Amino acid sequence: MSKKSYRQAINEALAQEMRRDPNVVVMGIDVGGGQGGSGETGEVGGVLGVTRGLYPEFGPSRVIDTPISESAIIGAAAGAALTGLRPVAELMFIDFLGVCLDQLYNQAAKFRYMFGGKAKTPLVMRSMIGAGLRAGAQHSQTLHPWLTSVPGLKVVMPSNAYDAKGLLIQAIRDDDPVVFLESKVLYDTVDEVPDEAYRIPFGEANVVREGKDVTIVAFGAMVPRAMVAAAALAKAKISAEVIDPRTTSPLDTETILESVAKTGRLVVVDESPPRCSLAADVAAFVAQHGFASLKAPIQQVTCPHVPVPFAPALEDAYVPSPEAIEQAALAICVR
Repeated sequence: MSKKSYRQAINEALAQEMRRDPNVVVMGIDVGGGQGGSGETGEVGGVLGVTRGLYPEFGPSRVIDTPISESAIIGAAAGAALTGLRPVAELMFIDFLGVCLDQLYNQAAKFRYMFGGKAKTPLVMRSMIGAGLRAGAQHSQTLHPWLTSVPGLKVVMPSNAYDAKGLLIQAIRDDDPVVFLESKVLYDTVDEVPDEAYRIPFGEANVVREGKDVTIVAFGAMVPRAMVAAAALAKAKISAEVIDPRTTSPLDTETILESVAKTGRLVVVDESPPRCSLAADVAAFVAQHGFASLKAPIQQVTCPHVPVPFAPALEDAYVPSPEAIEQAALAICVR
């Protein structure tokens, strides 16, 4: 295996799937790219370079630079999926979801159901999520709770480069609409990633670290922070089990319940505001189905219920920190 960044792993998954299947097309604002460099199309590949190099290899019929119209991008992708193509449509920032929400949740997500299972919609919507790049309140949100709540959508949140490649390949080959959410702060993180294509099934959580005293469930960019917290807890003789669900819909509740049955304690970490967050959803599920296993109250570590700040110090304080995760675990382990 080779060391690859999160960005490179996603790019490689796209290229390999486009070579394998001529029906796979990539579309979105500036996915061909070229602005800001020498002017050669394909040199830049999107605002953070994820699709760099695809245009020269596959050309304008399969790497489609679209107008700045999110509703057109997702609407066209939904229609293309119904006709047999496998579009990977890029919504540059998840914050623009409101502009194309009808095309996604009221159309693509419902096609299979509305047509009695006869319609396939192999659409992937890629988008960037999360704070940390000083992009302001309108470009830094994590709206995965909205998307997870929609029946008919599958929602993926890879936390590392290895998972990013395997989950994206799985998403492209899936016959239902998949929302693939990429954490901006992870693009330069590096992991061992196989050169060949591989798939990671949806709905199978990864137990990133085994432990016996407390379960920490974290999503996306919060997984590395949970691992830092777990290492700090180990110094205090507290053994934390860290679970990365990988997908929020489907959600691997079985693995979470099994872990809580072993540890008796749960901390859920989610980079979204607390109301109707994934932290609240997981906490409610465990309270309903695993209450007898709990030795202490469930702890939720989330962002505050405010827009993402632009000021660097405030933005850093907004995102759940390893220290906040550690303190939440200590609160229920040291009683």
